[in-house]
Amino acid sequence: MDFNRILVPVAGTEADDEATRLACRFARRTKGKVRAIYVITLKRSLPLDAEIESETRKAEEILARAQSVADEEDYEIETDLLQAREAGPPIVEEAVEYNVDLILMGIKYKRAFGQFSLGSVVPYILENAPCRVILYHQYTAPVSG
Repeated sequence: MDFNRILVPVAGTEADDEATRLACRFARRTKGKVRAIYVITLKRSLPLDAEIESETRKAEEILARAQSVADEEDYEIETDLLQAREAGPPIVEEAVEYNVDLILMGIKYKRAFGQFSLGSVVPYILENAPCRVILYHQYTAPVSG
């Protein structure tokens, strides 16, 4: 499979690095484009154009990390920062707008009510994505106690 346009939503987890690295390697085969995005989710009580300095700074650091990983891979990527009420819809909208061939997401192991959980963003993207989706699961060894 060849991917010419790859979208990498990043969230600040260790899995982001490997997802970005993998996206660069996939894109290199076809001289494709990689676009890393971070979505700041805003509370409903705030206007959509509200600027929260601490969140913006955090987002810029996460995107800079994705850029750093791409630099290690000697591959040029684009980065963008979005704001929305929820993360899923703007990720899908970016995939449509940029006509991507692949959404490649790093996910970490989460538990909700004692069971493995993908949260709400991943299922939304899997259900609504206009392209293939690859999830990179960051393995974390269980903590023994």
